Amino acid sequence: MDLSLSPDERAFQQEVRAFLDEALTSDLRAAGRLVTSVFSEPEHSLPWQKKLAARGWVAPSWPKEYGGAGWSEMKRAIFAAECAGAGAPSLSPMGLRMVGPCIMGHGTAEQKAFYLPRILAGEDYWCQGYSEPGAGSDLASLQLRADSDGDHYVLNGSKIWTTHAHYANRMFCLVRTRFDGKPQQGITFLLLEMTTPGITVQPIITLAGDHEVNQVFFDNVRVPKSGRLGEENRGWTVAKYLLEFERGGGSAPGLKVALGRVRAMASAERGDDGGALIDDPGFRARLAAAEIAIEAIEMTEHRVLAALSEGRNPGPASSMLKTQGTEAMQSIDELAIEAAAHYAGVDQPVARRPGANVPIVGPEHDLVAMPRYLNNRAASIYGGSNQIQRDIMARLLLAL
Repeated sequence: MDLSLSPDERAFQQEVRAFLDEALTSDLRAAGRLVTSVFSEPEHSLPWQKKLAARGWVAPSWPKEYGGAGWSEMKRAIFAAECAGAGAPSLSPMGLRMVGPCIMGHGTAEQKAFYLPRILAGEDYWCQGYSEPGAGSDLASLQLRADSDGDHYVLNGSKIWTTHAHYANRMFCLVRTRFDGKPQQGITFLLLEMTTPGITVQPIITLAGDHEVNQVFFDNVRVPKSGRLGEENRGWTVAKYLLEFERGGGSAPGLKVALGRVRAMASAERGDDGGALIDDPGFRARLAAAEIAIEAIEMTEHRVLAALSEGRNPGPASSMLKTQGTEAMQSIDELAIEAAAHYAGVDQPVARRPGANVPIVGPEHDLVAMPRYLNNRAASIYGGSNQIQRDIMARLLLAL
């Protein structure tokens, strides 16, 4: 695969760099550097999204007909790499990368006209209602009940691990509309408003001390059937389509930046002997192994981008990327903990928060090493556990 840049792509790269230099404020850069969760909080991500939307760059993979940038796969890769390198805050993928493509692929003309412009502009902030207390990796066993009542469904049950539900004004949600037959054949995909009476959001505080995820309760919540995406009882098809976008790609630029942080941390002199961890041959070997893994991920991501640009879904390659990307992330986190040494103490995470009135103790990257490590332990579980991803690859790629 030839990844060398053409003159036009080099010019685009310089255009992106110039834009980032001008548009990224010090506050936005700090938010990007110090984030420890899956993505930045909306107080940082939405201002950045509005700047990107004004430039027409907020949805690199969307077709132009829906307001996207319509870029080639190489330009999308360039943009992602430059944003990661500049420390731009991460945007919430729930609308732009997940439900947006689903609405394009399965929505009515009215749904596309209403939702897609609002997603681009950041007017709607979405959360994902998939997992339940008894339905995680076995998502087909979900039990959130949706009973038909005229032009509405009446929802009762709960969802769990709902990222940023406490910020969201909308949710895309899987519900059970039929209880007989195969479990997958009784699921319906709904778009709903979080302000609907009967919805209660309760926080779940993570081991890292973050309020990122929640449990959401539904008590006789009435959702118009006009919010259904696709056919009743056919939501499993929509859900699988969405999961390919959730799992598929875009991690290599961020992993490269994370590995660069670890190198910088390990190069700092520590201890009475004045030595640096980077001088240790074993540590250097592990850094090299991580770099090789990232290069492999990058090649796979380019293949996925090429498929998307031709109108094809990522398919099982998204499972490969999900597995490789999360495991590489966790290995980098482990290296960061080792490099941070005593600064990785679990009693320090509050000092990392942008704007927090707390004295910074030790180097900036050291302070986020432990919270990132703790948060990213879940990465190989959410979006379908890596064991499930390997089953998918075995069935679809190896015909096992």
